[in-house]
Amino acid sequence: METNHNSQSSNHEPSKKYRGIKIMVAEDEDSSFRVIDRILYEYGIETIRAVNGKEAIDLAQSVTGLRLVFMDIKMPVMNGIQATRIIKKNYPQLPVIATTAFAMPGDQQIFKEAGCDDYLSKPLKENQLINLIDKYL
Repeated sequence: METNHNSQSSNHEPSKKYRGIKIMVAEDEDSSFRVIDRILYEYGIETIRAVNGKEAIDLAQSVTGLRLVFMDIKMPVMNGIQATRIIKKNYPQLPVIATTAFAMPGDQQIFKEAGCDDYLSKPLKENQLINLIDKYL
């Protein structure tokens, strides 16, 4: 688990709009996590990282005050579809946003059936991330 590991590299104070909000980023790729972490930090959001689906399930159970999950679909140990099904069974009100670099026709329906509330295609863009956070928080 990691939290805001890029916070020291910022040249200015983060926005206070979302201060204190915790969002899990289930992402096994370091570069993809750093992009999301940097964006969320700028908005005052605390990121909790899971590097595989099993860890995402464990963190959903153990992290108090978790408000949203960005779930990479392709991860080791357990993929994001399997992890989302379990998380949504246990925490149906917790919004889960699928993130994937390999969106194919029909995938959106698979994500929805697994319990994902929405999805984003990679590469992720700041305005898309923030619009979804606004939508679900």
